[in-house]
Amino acid sequence: MKKWFLKDTGAAMLFLLPSVIGFALFYLVPFVMGVSYSFMNSSVERQFVGLDNYNELFASDSFRKAASNTFIFTVVSVPLMLVISLGLALVLNQSVYFRKWLRTAYVLPLVVPVASIILMWQILLDWNGSLNVWLQYFGFERVDWMKTDAARYVVIAVYLWKNVGYNIILFLAGLQQIPQDYYETACMEGAGRFRQFSSITLVYLIPTMFFVVIMSIINSFKVFREAYLIAGDYPHDSIYMLQHYMNNMFMSLDIQKLTAAATLMAGCIMFIVIGLFIMERYFRQSVE
Repeated sequence: MKKWFLKDTGAAMLFLLPSVIGFALFYLVPFVMGVSYSFMNSSVERQFVGLDNYNELFASDSFRKAASNTFIFTVVSVPLMLVISLGLALVLNQSVYFRKWLRTAYVLPLVVPVASIILMWQILLDWNGSLNVWLQYFGFERVDWMKTDAARYVVIAVYLWKNVGYNIILFLAGLQQIPQDYYETACMEGAGRFRQFSSITLVYLIPTMFFVVIMSIINSFKVFREAYLIAGDYPHDSIYMLQHYMNNMFMSLDIQKLTAAATLMAGCIMFIVIGLFIMERYFRQSVE
């Protein structure tokens, strides 16, 4: 036993043990209990009912609306996040005049609390907000942005503004690890900027890009905070997300539908992440 503790593996396991216990106690065990509740008629009687809760869930119009809105939000926001963060990282990786200002701009949303961010957006987009004042000055009518279909674009803008800085940092770290000799050799061979970007930059950024996509997808499922603080419990139909549905089920103490929805969302995220890891391994092997 003493020799085992002296080894690096034993020491590492010993230091990781408190974190493992905390993760199991506060995350893993509650999740397993939630999955088990989704197959029972109630948390008191605990009679196994099979997939009845899931059938009721799929028959619910509010759940289908929440699931479709979450899917649309992820499909739209994640590619935008990828393009914007990669483009800004490429700019910041060059010696441009306004690089310091851009660095400050993308770091600020990471350190500002979410409540303060929402307050700023409410001042901008409220009925009496700055944007409506400017539109009225140019002859346009005022719009209650969070009660129209534009609410989805508002939440997407808030999500991008809040999370793009973290992805820029990841892309910058990946760009700075690419040897400059490759670009010099490609330039000597007559390769243009687009060829260098597609054959060198994108190839070496594949691991970073897959990690950014995974984190962006996970963060897109956590946009409930912003949407809830902006629009409340029952927002416009375009931004009624799965988290809104689960929050409303929790307020009504419908634990079975809550746990069933949470299990489905966790399963979807796990399926997407595993699929992305398989794709990343396939691309890495093809490059090697």
